[in-house]
Amino acid sequence: MKNYSYTPSGVCSRRIDFALDEQGRLHNVTFTGGCPGNLLAIGKLVEGADAKDIAALLRGNDCSGRGTSCADQLAIAIGEALQKNG
Repeated sequence: MKNYSYTPSGVCSRRIDFALDEQGRLHNVTFTGGCPGNLLAIGKLVEGADAKDIAALLRGNDCSGRGTSCADQLAIAIGEALQKNG
């Protein structure tokens, strides 16, 4: 399993950490900062899911007209991690 850390922009969370296993599944998604209840729920909901599917599902999700959200930032982080694994 490979661990990743991403610094989001335009949102309240300050860091997103997660791991990708050899099959491209997400594990241990955690957010530092942001809305604790919602972000803990996201981590639980995506545990073990296919990273590409989750990135596609969450991409473009907006928070209060910011043009992004913590979920969207997770999608961006996953996309970058998948490119590195490429």
